[in-house]
Amino acid sequence: GSRGNFVPNVEARQVTTKEEVLGLLRVGQQHRAVGCTNLNDHSSRSHFMLSLSIQFTDATGMSLPPSKLHLIDLAGSERLPKIASVEGSAARTKETVAINKSLSALGDVIHARAAEQSHVPFRNSVLTHMLQDSLSKDSKTIMLLQVTPAEAFADETTRSLMFGARARAVELRRL
Repeated sequence: GSRGNFVPNVEARQVTTKEEVLGLLRVGQQHRAVGCTNLNDHSSRSHFMLSLSIQFTDATGMSLPPSKLHLIDLAGSERLPKIASVEGSAARTKETVAINKSLSALGDVIHARAAEQSHVPFRNSVLTHMLQDSLSKDSKTIMLLQVTPAEAFADETTRSLMFGARARAVELRRL
């Protein structure tokens, strides 16, 4: 729409101080789904995203074009056989399928951008749809990966590093 991509149940709040931003981060963290799996006692079962639209004015009071900053903590990709938990394995399986689907959609967008394809599948997930304007223009993107050196998780670490390598290959410029 005229105000950007619309996602149900997402709200915008105006803030003017660092403390207000930090307060919203705390509220978002409280709403984040966390559960126990065989891989992690406190596994993030949802993505966390804070998007800031920053409006600047110059010394004369003229408004400058707004800038956006997305801070995103992606829930980790897990293989279904490894997520079984003592309680709620059906719920964990459903969460894992949804997490993996959105991460796969992000990977598809990254691949399409790296291959300079004419069609980039931004609408395949809420995550990529929300990030469409930031992944299709002259943007600066930083991706940090959290991995473990533990041999038991070598497969997950390798897959995460391969994902990061694909993301690194993308050069964002106007489509």
